[in-house]
Amino acid sequence: MTMSSSRQIQSLSTISTEKPPFQFPPTYSFPPFFTPQPNTSTRHSQLEKWSALIQSWCRYYRIFKLSLVDAVETPLFHNAALKKRVSLSEARAIVDWMARADEDGGGGKRAEWVEGLAGKEKTLAWIWWRRPEEWAALIAGWVEETGQKNTVLTLYELMEGDGTRSQEFHGLDPDIMLRSLNVLVKQGKAQVFGNEGQEGVKFF
Repeated sequence: MTMSSSRQIQSLSTISTEKPPFQFPPTYSFPPFFTPQPNTSTRHSQLEKWSALIQSWCRYYRIFKLSLVDAVETPLFHNAALKKRVSLSEARAIVDWMARADEDGGGGKRAEWVEGLAGKEKTLAWIWWRRPEEWAALIAGWVEETGQKNTVLTLYELMEGDGTRSQEFHGLDPDIMLRSLNVLVKQGKAQVFGNEGQEGVKFF
């Protein structure tokens, strides 16, 4: 989708100047937090805390697609005060865990590796601080509350229009918006039509 290019990967080099710094949890100041723990139960707890931190950090800065190569150089994975950092391989292991389902001993599918990077190591991932089905529920709720059923809206209106400015899905990555709308399509609550980059949606 043509609109997605500007939003695919938010610049991690400028996020700290856009709003007050993110407030890290107490565990971030605990040196062992940055080292893979050998004990199974401790490791599971560590991964849970990292998952929660990554989701909160990305949500705060409105980051949907995270480049680990860039992220390991940011405060997310590098605590300068402690002189501790997470390596790229460890960051990849954390996101791998986040991408697995709970029943597979994972983190509830709160991440997903970006496809289309054949031949490359895993370095780019969607971070699902809201999964597509959760975004879909928010959009459907807004449609219901504002009487938008049987109304045709463009994706641009949903993502950038004044009518959605107060909604959390305002400014949503176009690829995530389409995936979320497809959830509603499968539920019989919407129809998406039009050419790529000019899609419209009708809600039922």
